[in-house]
Amino acid sequence: MKKCLLITTVIFYFTTAVTAQTTRTLKKVMQIVMPRTIDDSMPGTNGAAVVWHPLQKKYYTTMAGNQAYPMGVYDVTGKRLSSENLSSQIDVRGLWYNPATKNICGNGYADNGWFHYELEPKGAVKNMVIDKEEMLQPTDQSVGTFITGKNQVMFLNGNQVTLYTNNGSEAKSIGLRLGLTKKDDIGEAFEWAATIPDVYNYTTAVFTGIKNAELGILNIDNKQIELYDMEKGFLSSVLIIPEEVQTYPAFNYCFTNSMYWFFNKETRTWTAYK
Repeated sequence: MKKCLLITTVIFYFTTAVTAQTTRTLKKVMQIVMPRTIDDSMPGTNGAAVVWHPLQKKYYTTMAGNQAYPMGVYDVTGKRLSSENLSSQIDVRGLWYNPATKNICGNGYADNGWFHYELEPKGAVKNMVIDKEEMLQPTDQSVGTFITGKNQVMFLNGNQVTLYTNNGSEAKSIGLRLGLTKKDDIGEAFEWAATIPDVYNYTTAVFTGIKNAELGILNIDNKQIELYDMEKGFLSSVLIIPEEVQTYPAFNYCFTNSMYWFFNKETRTWTAYK
């Protein structure tokens, strides 16, 4: 009887442990408030991204939609260090840190191209420099994110992610087996679709760097982040988003400094969860 009880306990513990590893609820860590209010001139509506500069020890963030929309520089606690008059200088979509160049880089709307910000020694934004002028992304609204260790930029492209080399040429695509884990694999060939189902944020996929859970897409209906492996594109874990978090079908979601960030359009606040 004791032996059966012990086996049952072990099985229950193992099942619980596996569940805990594959599904968990995110917890709030910090906030960043964007400069300008909705009553100011050219405030913007959608948050493009937040990026951590590991050498400057600062966060950089911009609004998406217009070169005159605001940009902000913040310290490690989220305190704004830049003027409320600082602008993005380009119609931003994606934003990332490139460890090879040590620059804050990004991609713009459609054929606005790829760019980087030149910084002053203490981290202030000096100006914006266009690196590539043509359209180097799958769609006009594509949000780029950097693949650490590969020197590549990734874009969500329908129900797959497409990788581009740092010189702008398309490298490869990885199909996302939406909602399917490896145990669900029946050997069926992946079929690409130009659009992702409406339950997902269609502009943004993030790179986490977590082994077998490198790719993160936002399910706005179920309020969860789904993490997929970068080799086969199967679902490996789910992160539950707290109920108070606002989620949107485009933009307003990113990953940096090991945290998941969500932008609230009403409060104009980025909130980080871990």
